[in-house]
Amino acid sequence: MSEKRLVVPQPIDAILDREHDMENQILAELATGARMMAGDNPALPKMPARPTILDFFRFRFRTIAVNHMLQSARNASKAGHDEKVVLACLLHDVALGGLIRGDHGYWGAQMIAPYVDEEVAWAVKHHQALRFFADPAVNYEYPQAYVRFWGPDYVIPDYIKRDYEAARAHRWYGSARAITLYDLYSFEDDVHIDPEEFEDVVGRHFKQPEEGLGLDNSPAAHMWRTIIWPTNFL
Repeated sequence: MSEKRLVVPQPIDAILDREHDMENQILAELATGARMMAGDNPALPKMPARPTILDFFRFRFRTIAVNHMLQSARNASKAGHDEKVVLACLLHDVALGGLIRGDHGYWGAQMIAPYVDEEVAWAVKHHQALRFFADPAVNYEYPQAYVRFWGPDYVIPDYIKRDYEAARAHRWYGSARAITLYDLYSFEDDVHIDPEEFEDVVGRHFKQPEEGLGLDNSPAAHMWRTIIWPTNFL
């Protein structure tokens, strides 16, 4: 009989538990012979030995994020955008898909920066701020979902306003704005897309590390490793 492996919520998910009550209850099971989770969690699909970015779509990112990012990329492609914009749409929610919600555009940009053109990472970062500001020139309106989420009196944080103003004057504004446009209109429940549809675009514009994404030595590799083994204790 295999040992029981214990999974403790990551600190960001347990930050309201200031006294570590939940963690201490789990750790108490070590006295019964259980061990902490390390490496592959059998509750998750096993990743390939040398994971590619599309393997994260297949085996790690949550379904709603996968469907959304694939639809976003397809819609950008159908609208005639160049492949860098299509790739940015494909990757814009990678952090939200498997790592963290808050400031996911900033996190996502850091995750992909070592592997993509600077414009792609810039666009992913700045879609975070642009989402909150309408642009009638491209028929982008403030999302009604945000009114449901935060109410009609929500005050946009100053850092978001700052980054919006900077992005608005930047030469790559159109690339980041395109993400927001296909972010808003890419939530069709009955549309399912195979990630392989973007194999060629990824092959041309994503620098896949030979060792496998997350197993290389880039400044962002640890973020991808965290998604490969998201339930590691330490």
